[in-house]
Amino acid sequence: MLYEIFDHMHLCTDEAVREMLPLVSEQRRQQALRYSHTFGRFCCLKSYLMLLELLSAVYPELDTSKPEFGYTAQGKPFLLARPDIHFSISHTKNAILVAISDAPIGVDIEAFRSPSAALIARTMNATEQAAILQPSGTREALFSAIWTRKEAVLKLR
Repeated sequence: MLYEIFDHMHLCTDEAVREMLPLVSEQRRQQALRYSHTFGRFCCLKSYLMLLELLSAVYPELDTSKPEFGYTAQGKPFLLARPDIHFSISHTKNAILVAISDAPIGVDIEAFRSPSAALIARTMNATEQAAILQPSGTREALFSAIWTRKEAVLKLR
């Protein structure tokens, strides 16, 4: 597995989006432009370019000029030309994470947040809820650790 993290989200601007648009495939351009906000467009474009960089580094024989993607029935993207190459992308307000592997992979990145009781009840089983709700002062960290593991497994599948 090889991964890259981009954590310079202060560079998320309309200008950056305009600069990236000509660097991506028409398919990705259209996908990015479906977002109504700069953040979504930026993450869509930047994660794609990060993916291309990783693919070029690991698979120099692969034409990464503007690859096309297919999607599984569950919505997981794959490279039409090389479905044997696995990747996963995640972003949060603070960072973008892209990983590639020769085996199925799922990744997730999250900013620490203070979860509400309703969110904990909706997303965690009884054992997880009990651990998170302990008065240990690590509620946010524990919630985020469990949440990211669950998201990564979902992205893997």
